[in-house]
Amino acid sequence: MKYYFSIVSFCLLLCSCNRPTERLAGYAVHGIDVSHHQVEINWDTVATQKIDFAFIKATEGREFKDNCFTQNWEELKRVDIKRGAYHFFHPNLSAEAQATNFIKSVDMDFGDLPPVLDFEVTNNLSKKEIIAQLQTWLDLVENHYKIRPIIYTNQKLYFQYLLNNFQDYPIWMARYNTVEPTLLSQKKWDFWQYGNKGSVKGIDGFVDLNVFHGTLIELEDMSLSPETAISTIMIGN
Repeated sequence: MKYYFSIVSFCLLLCSCNRPTERLAGYAVHGIDVSHHQVEINWDTVATQKIDFAFIKATEGREFKDNCFTQNWEELKRVDIKRGAYHFFHPNLSAEAQATNFIKSVDMDFGDLPPVLDFEVTNNLSKKEIIAQLQTWLDLVENHYKIRPIIYTNQKLYFQYLLNNFQDYPIWMARYNTVEPTLLSQKKWDFWQYGNKGSVKGIDGFVDLNVFHGTLIELEDMSLSPETAISTIMIGN
């Protein structure tokens, strides 16, 4: 009997994971994230879908550059969707080289969202090594752009590696659910990737859906501006 119910539970979970993601109600600011996997995107059509922001993959590791980044980056500015760029991080590779890869690939303008460190893999390193690597990339990128980066991760990695270590950084949490992520320590998530099977006109296939924990004004406040740059410089000093 136990075996039967475990199979049923597994099947229900599998069906839930494969179900198309419906846009969440109750949030004012909605966004997506994309990479070369979405191939060519019609951003004019996307801009009519109540999409307030988009994060796009720029780089990965020491040398990889997403071949759709430049076009997506320029198109987002043209259609006036708030844009952000992310780097897929590998802790077992030089953090300095990875920061350089991102910095050479991404030119930010005032109004852009902070750079994003995408932390999804550990490469079997120790917690101490991972934290040191993450901090090196974050420091180098913040020093260059004069704005504190966002950290993207999932709840498991957050509790294992980030909790009590990166409390001053905005958090973009992946949790494919209708229940909000929990961070503890009275810290709130800033962005929530709640599903990876969303549908948006102008994009072929599935796309990740996200919400921002705030208003459009608050989203603007966290973007790169002369004020945030000056504030970061003062904090650094």
